[in-house]
Amino acid sequence: MLNFVDVDLYIEKIKLSDIAKKYGTAVFVYSKKKIVDNFANYKKALNKKKGLICFACKANSNGKILEILAKLGAGADTTSGGEIFRCLKAGFSASKIVYAGVGKTSEEIEYALKNKILMFNVESLEELDTINNIAAKLKAKAKIAFRINPHVDPDTHQNIATGKKGTKFGIDYNEAVEAYDYAKTKKNIIISGIHFHIGSQILDIRPYEAAAQKIQKIILQLQKNGIKIEYVNIGGGLGIAYEKWQEYLLPHELAETVLPIFDKNKKIIFEPGRSIIADAGHLLSKVIYRKFSGEKNFIIVDAGMNDLVRPALYGSYHEIVPIKKSNINNKIKTDIVGPICESGDFMGKDRTLSLLEQGDFLLIKNTGAYGFAMSSQYNSRPMLPEVLVDKDKATLIRKRGTFKDLLLNEV
Repeated sequence: MLNFVDVDLYIEKIKLSDIAKKYGTAVFVYSKKKIVDNFANYKKALNKKKGLICFACKANSNGKILEILAKLGAGADTTSGGEIFRCLKAGFSASKIVYAGVGKTSEEIEYALKNKILMFNVESLEELDTINNIAAKLKAKAKIAFRINPHVDPDTHQNIATGKKGTKFGIDYNEAVEAYDYAKTKKNIIISGIHFHIGSQILDIRPYEAAAQKIQKIILQLQKNGIKIEYVNIGGGLGIAYEKWQEYLLPHELAETVLPIFDKNKKIIFEPGRSIIADAGHLLSKVIYRKFSGEKNFIIVDAGMNDLVRPALYGSYHEIVPIKKSNINNKIKTDIVGPICESGDFMGKDRTLSLLEQGDFLLIKNTGAYGFAMSSQYNSRPMLPEVLVDKDKATLIRKRGTFKDLLLNEV
């Protein structure tokens, strides 16, 4: 929800320059309306069909953002005991929480069972045995879905492709039926669903369609074996347009292609993360210095790779724009870099921008997903604050870290 009014860039009805003055920089800023609208697109895509839209809270786990989604009726896709804890505190019903991840510890499994979450997305037979044993100890029953690796290449960055052969994720496609037959013998396991998640930042519908068709073949075989599947969890992974030229999939396009592949009585689970929160959040930063070195221009800003690691980790592109329009026609090609002592500390390379002054502000766009969530205190830099904008009101939803915070928990 960004737009220029005269020379100033606004988020909803608030000038970004006013946010910079009040809260300082660097700072993550979110639009509540954009979060609500993005979630509504998934709700429309489900179109009254039974199922759940489980927000992948690894993308952004701020309590206020989770609370907004919980009030909208979202479920939660969690990957740790800590995420389950966060979601319960934010108001999610335990009956809408699914728990994924290849390395669930015994303590996390016990915590999830005691809180009566909806189901586990199980990724190995040893994990299944552990869940069964802990459930027996607690005199409980654990609902499970196996996460199946369908051997489909989603054509995305190798670090976020999870459905190809040879990744650490899921049960091998060729061993899926055998895994379900094994689960059927476990007294404290209830087979409830089947799950697949092929990756993230996916812009093409064909990998989804191919994966869904392969999963449907497994479902039909399971039916012959007397195993009923209630939920089909198609994961998440829809991409967004980080670059203006990119075409991206909408939730209704995913639903219209994939849902008809499955029996109409099956309950569907979506697990969107990036497509809910990425373009609802942005990183507001200030120009500290400018320099020319080695025949290159550099703009040094107060946001570093510890605040936004995606460009360094994935080579990811984020559009970067000044928050004030300039009458100066002079433009330069420049790298936008941070203060971290790493050559990989950059926000953008070879960007063409109007000539900027010290103290000017830049907006690094579409950082709502895997921005703050992946940030750290590297170089002993305190964590950034987060601000939520709702129409003409800005609310601090995370305080800026302090130097004292750097010593928290040290003994």
